[in-house]
Amino acid sequence: MFFIDTISTEGLGNRSYLAGGAETAVVVDPPRDIDRVLAAATARGVRVSHVVETHLHNDYVTGGLDLTRITGAAYLVPAAARVSFARTPVADGDTVRVDDGITLRAMATPGHTPHHTSYVLEDRGSVAAVFTGGSLLLGSVGRPDLVEPRLTEQLARAQHASARRLAAELPDETPVLPTHGFGSFCSSSQSEGDATTIGKEKAGNDALVKDVDSFVAALLAGLEDVPAYYAHMGPANAEGPAPIDLTAPPRADAASIAQRLAAGEWVVDLRNRVAFAEGHVAGSFNFEAGGRIATYLAWMIPWGKPVTLLAESPDQLAAAQRELARVGIDRPAAAATGTVRDWIPAGDDPQSFPRATFADLAAQHPGPDVVLDVRRDSERATGWIEGSVHIPVHHLHRRLADVPPGQVWVHCAGGMRAAVAASLLDAAGRDVVAVDDSFDAATDAGLPLTTGTGTGG
Repeated sequence: MFFIDTISTEGLGNRSYLAGGAETAVVVDPPRDIDRVLAAATARGVRVSHVVETHLHNDYVTGGLDLTRITGAAYLVPAAARVSFARTPVADGDTVRVDDGITLRAMATPGHTPHHTSYVLEDRGSVAAVFTGGSLLLGSVGRPDLVEPRLTEQLARAQHASARRLAAELPDETPVLPTHGFGSFCSSSQSEGDATTIGKEKAGNDALVKDVDSFVAALLAGLEDVPAYYAHMGPANAEGPAPIDLTAPPRADAASIAQRLAAGEWVVDLRNRVAFAEGHVAGSFNFEAGGRIATYLAWMIPWGKPVTLLAESPDQLAAAQRELARVGIDRPAAAATGTVRDWIPAGDDPQSFPRATFADLAAQHPGPDVVLDVRRDSERATGWIEGSVHIPVHHLHRRLADVPPGQVWVHCAGGMRAAVAASLLDAAGRDVVAVDDSFDAATDAGLPLTTGTGTGG
């Protein structure tokens, strides 16, 4: 009898899998922090015999190579993927024995990458599940634009063909177990749901209900910005990542924090946005520990820039360090825990800025100098506040000079990204108000909204 355990990495919107039988198991697309995988294997009482990659990942650093070093497992990587380490190359149709009666069969499913491979888990000759990586996702497919711009349309067409192959060759009841698609920016679009099957995807997935030309046109039109750190993930995974290092970083005191800020390093406050707005180290940035820090900090920080983390507790610090290591920010330059008073020189006062709601914004007469919308393009397209300026949060650190003069009221869809943006503006010396509210409340507040082809800046 087989089992499949899911290992979720919620901050990145990804899943890895441990699947096997009574004695041995295979790991599919492991995260970099492999202690979670080893714990799952120990809980099952199985030995990891194989580690497989569906593709060279663009959104996180794999733990596959380190996992094989520790367990002695065979490392299966698509044969066409160019890597600098020893591995077992996998081609379409290759089969490996996982446990008694349980096998894994490779299916070439190019599209997300040229070498992308899915794996069909079979139990005594019957299909049990398919691990689709970045191919067929829940209601979507993996985006085809992460490898090379000149290949994007070709890979989009390959995605259509690969999805059709999976649907044609596998039974409708087959569980579809993708790596991406649970909030990952590797997905071409975001969809609801937690589980799916081949049959469910046949009924609603664009790749399976649209002809190839219509599918490709819609797919390409819906692609948004690629997180900047993705450019570093593929090369790191091809080279062979070093083992994760989660040892505690050097401790920072108020004097060293001030020195790091003066040197132009990034000092990141992990506390929640309410606490940050009420009082923080002048010049620091706010990336909430629970707010997808791995995605947004890695997207925005100049790659290789030293970062110092400020946290309320050792647990909060350790969790953030783990998240950042998953995307290649391996070692904070320094860290401190405690309160804002511990992080500023004696006698100094914390910096602060006000928070507000959309109702507060509507009550302004004749209105603030600047309303800054930091949502993504797709969110903006559904409606925006008339007269507002649009700079997505992941562009703001490079476009601070584009924000018009005067007091800035900054908003997003829910408050987290507005807080990040407010901290950037505050650190630059701007007079800022963070709108900490759901954008749905803008209509209820009576703010004039508009839609159309323009974006208001």
